[in-house]
Amino acid sequence: LRAETRSGMAAGRGAAALRRAWRERRAALLEPRYTPLVAACLCLAEGGVNLWVIRRVPYTEIDWKAYMQEVEGFANGTLDYAQLKGDTGPLVYPAGFVYIFLGLYHATGRGSDIRLAQYLFAGLYLLNLLLVFRIYCRTNKVPPYVFFFMCCASYRIHSIFVLRLFNDPVAMAILFLAINLFLEERWSWGCLLFSLAVSVKMNILLFAPGLLFLLLQRFGLLGCIPKLCICALLQVVLGLPFLLVNPVGYLTRSFDLGRQFQFKWTVNWRFLPEEVFQNRIFHAALLLAHLAGLGLFALHRWHSSKENILNLLKDPAKRKPASPRLTVNNILWQASCVCPLNASAWIVFILFSSNFLGVCCSRSLHYQFYVWYFHTLPYLLWCTPTTKLAHMPKVLLLGVIELCWNTYPSTVCSSLSLHICHGLILLQLWYGTAPTAVSHTPPPSRKPTAISKKAQ
Repeated sequence: LRAETRSGMAAGRGAAALRRAWRERRAALLEPRYTPLVAACLCLAEGGVNLWVIRRVPYTEIDWKAYMQEVEGFANGTLDYAQLKGDTGPLVYPAGFVYIFLGLYHATGRGSDIRLAQYLFAGLYLLNLLLVFRIYCRTNKVPPYVFFFMCCASYRIHSIFVLRLFNDPVAMAILFLAINLFLEERWSWGCLLFSLAVSVKMNILLFAPGLLFLLLQRFGLLGCIPKLCICALLQVVLGLPFLLVNPVGYLTRSFDLGRQFQFKWTVNWRFLPEEVFQNRIFHAALLLAHLAGLGLFALHRWHSSKENILNLLKDPAKRKPASPRLTVNNILWQASCVCPLNASAWIVFILFSSNFLGVCCSRSLHYQFYVWYFHTLPYLLWCTPTTKLAHMPKVLLLGVIELCWNTYPSTVCSSLSLHICHGLILLQLWYGTAPTAVSHTPPPSRKPTAISKKAQ
């Protein structure tokens, strides 16, 4: 009888230990505080996944050879931007692209060592992932299980990095480094890196409206001018060799906002007739929709409805009603009056939503453009309050978006589905971040009352 009793007690203790282990495992998947642990495991797994992809999946030549031909012209002494070209056409990226890929040109034996280039881009993939995870650790909004879909489940993103060697991942990695600097209150360095990312590819300008709003809120009009000068000065310094030779050629090639896209590559507008896709009136309508969306979000989601938005132009110390400075330490009260996000999450929300609005209104999205917003999607979906039943539809949205981007060539169904998913994300951003009826003036400090340990 004693032996049976001891056996029963041991079994009970074992069952309790299993229950505790299961609870901890479940918490590691659902609670954002476990993000660093999950991120470390996923980064290790991603190292193996990238090595497997490089060794087992055939490399596909698309733009790498053209990139090398374009920078080779610069290496040979050509400073007229209009004369730099490759097999796919003229060079259409700013000067930062030339310098970075010139380094890759020399590191890979004039672009001939493709396998080494793939390994370098695999390292870039891991660096980009670390920077993204650091942002998510600061925001503390996304349940860790979602990161499995952001990492190992995306065929298209691995392809863009290590099988296609596009320049888009380079620009996005620099951009995520700039956002990390913004979260650390290093606005000048962040603006410098932001401008460097723009000099690699212009899609980074989709984040610019959100950044301008943050700079105005943090520094006021006069205070943000030096930060904007940092951005402009770097562009001038990087482009100076080409500006001195052919300024018109450099500006029209590297910052061509009116460039036409080929209908056969579009992912998002396949359901339209080609003549509509190429129509300038359609392009103007998309631009107006983009500006209208930015205006609505700036007025009603990024900014408190209790203040006149023109107050952003004033010095933060002279604003009436006084609003706290936009710092990671004291933005919490201001952010909580507008949206249920913490300090870092509020900064990230403005930047990511600014970019997402631009993606939704893009004249065309090509397959490599997926990286423009792929790593921001978990945040955009989970930054708003989420009930238990709402997790599955959000995961489903991620899955449908991934399916749309993996449909090649794009179809009427895939492009329509992509727009529907984008529209649903916009709706939940709009209604999930609605301002609350709370004044921006913090309540007077009072002597704290005694509360129980359970309430604490």
